[in-house]
Amino acid sequence: MLILTRKPEQGIVIDGQIIVRVLAVDGDRVKLGIVAPTSIAVLREELLQEVAGENREATARPGQNAQLARRLRQLEGGRTDPPADPPPGPAR
Repeated sequence: MLILTRKPEQGIVIDGQIIVRVLAVDGDRVKLGIVAPTSIAVLREELLQEVAGENREATARPGQNAQLARRLRQLEGGRTDPPADPPPGPAR
């Protein structure tokens, strides 16, 4: 892990295409700005971990939570399956 010290308005460049800039520091909170190509997913770590955990639970129950698995693939930048057909309604 690379550890850097930055002041507000200073930033870092990753791979020549991602810029992370410190916008403000307020107590124990740091506001970051991130500029990245749209082909690169930028996600909050805790959100990705939460969805991954929910996906593991869904996998343990085959046939349930297919929508959650599609959501995780979207967040990871992978392909998405077409929406599943809705369950059949009551007979008319």
